[in-house]
Amino acid sequence: MPQFERESIDYDVVIVGAGPAGLSAAIKLKQLEPDLQVVILEKGAEVGSHIISGAVLDPKGLNKLFPNWREKETPIRTTVSEDKFYLLGPAGGIRLPNFLMPPLMSNEGNYVVSMSKVCRWLSREAEDLGVEIFPGMACSELIYGKEDHVTGVIAGEFGKTEDGKPGPMYEPGMEVNGKYIFLAEGVRGSLAKQVISKYNLAAGSDVPKHGIGMKEVWEIRSENHKEGQVLHTMGWPLGNTPGGGSFVYHAENNQLFIGFVVHLNYTNPSLFPYKEFQKFKHHPMIKQLLMGGKRIEYGARAISEGGIQSIPKMNFPGGLLLGCSAGLVNVPRIKGNHNAILSGICAAEVTCTALQSGRANDDLTDYELEIRSGPIFRDLMPVRNVKPLWSRFGLFLGIILGALDMWVASVLNFNLFGNMKHKFADHDTLKPVSKCKVITYPKPDGKISFERLENISFSGTSHSDGQPCHLSLGDQLVPVNHNLPTYDEPAQRYCPAGVYEIVREGNCSVPRLQINYQNCVHCKTCDIKDPSQNITWKTPQGGEGPNYSHM
Repeated sequence: MPQFERESIDYDVVIVGAGPAGLSAAIKLKQLEPDLQVVILEKGAEVGSHIISGAVLDPKGLNKLFPNWREKETPIRTTVSEDKFYLLGPAGGIRLPNFLMPPLMSNEGNYVVSMSKVCRWLSREAEDLGVEIFPGMACSELIYGKEDHVTGVIAGEFGKTEDGKPGPMYEPGMEVNGKYIFLAEGVRGSLAKQVISKYNLAAGSDVPKHGIGMKEVWEIRSENHKEGQVLHTMGWPLGNTPGGGSFVYHAENNQLFIGFVVHLNYTNPSLFPYKEFQKFKHHPMIKQLLMGGKRIEYGARAISEGGIQSIPKMNFPGGLLLGCSAGLVNVPRIKGNHNAILSGICAAEVTCTALQSGRANDDLTDYELEIRSGPIFRDLMPVRNVKPLWSRFGLFLGIILGALDMWVASVLNFNLFGNMKHKFADHDTLKPVSKCKVITYPKPDGKISFERLENISFSGTSHSDGQPCHLSLGDQLVPVNHNLPTYDEPAQRYCPAGVYEIVREGNCSVPRLQINYQNCVHCKTCDIKDPSQNITWKTPQGGEGPNYSHM
């Protein structure tokens, strides 16, 4: 490959990712020291286009970042008016009384929001403070200094051909250097994954755990809309195992945010998370909400579910892991945005102190200490056993024991079950298809439920042809020689975008795995659930992927 000269530019702090963590870090840095040179590099075509979250926002992070945020022109307007929990069966459901729920599960004082819109607002606040934000700038590589610390990133590389070589329109990208690098890429970020491996940051933590969350935005009939109502369900159609559940949030302007989460430690390879979601929408309680309405957007993403057990070391030589890159999600509350904001604030405060003392590109150990002794871990500690209890004992007993553990932690400030471990990584849980019951699913009706490829058109997803596939296989033979006979190649089903397909062309009976990378919504489920750990997700060219407006 010919050598290309890259331009370089220097900043005090380089932030990868314009989500709530990265934006909050940038804002706080400029609040503390207006003369700092801060840049955010975002792979989406615009800020918010790759952001997807439920979301009910706990404002505690925002209160610390902007104590006067309620006086600003924000998209945060819908307060939670009603909070309901249901255990569903096929034809009905039992409402769980709110008084049985630990106080930390209450949504009183929280807001139903579109995090895409919240991040766009935060980006304007950041730019007003002098933060430089460059959307459409995917960061493809890390830059290391002589002492093996991270000193920057390669951003904006375009024009490689399918074989990975520079094409006629090749742009080599730019070296963006910083005294400190913040990785705020969201769950399973490609650069975060690299530094966790390179610096062995997960050596002292449990295996990571994840779920796949799918979401649709609907406009429903006004008579069905109850602005501010929050509904969570468990049970049908998943049953006792595997784990998962739904959220239904009534936003403003007759919009309904409806989503479904499946924990990725499921064992039956014929389980089809996307079809479980579509089936769920036909429950009588849900169907009556959606009838006469219209779907306006669809998306999906993986969710960090490991809790404090699975959080890696969050500082590395030259930088920090922020938000979901570190896994700071409160699983039973289905909330991570408040902790993402708090992590960005903490990162900014620690880094500003270091820069003021003349430091650069070293290990910011105070960040880890502050996170573990501050409000983020106080939020995560009481819920740390909910996920392992559910995984071990199933929905019914697991939730009872989890609620008991949370109650004890809330009242007595200790966990009844100590600090439980996760037994298996998500990619290790599948059983051979020959030992599992095949799950059949109803055909979508085109009104309430939809085919996967049809729904992808409502995500705005676009990838240019002729570029390298950003989903790489370590061994090209594994999908057909191992995954197919053993698990009926589960990538065909766990992907919520129809990226992976077993095809047999013409009269040839020999199958092959086809990767339709153009469909990818960047959820990264394949990187997590593949039983052979043979798939690696990387960023494609900047600006490509989903283009969310309301998520």
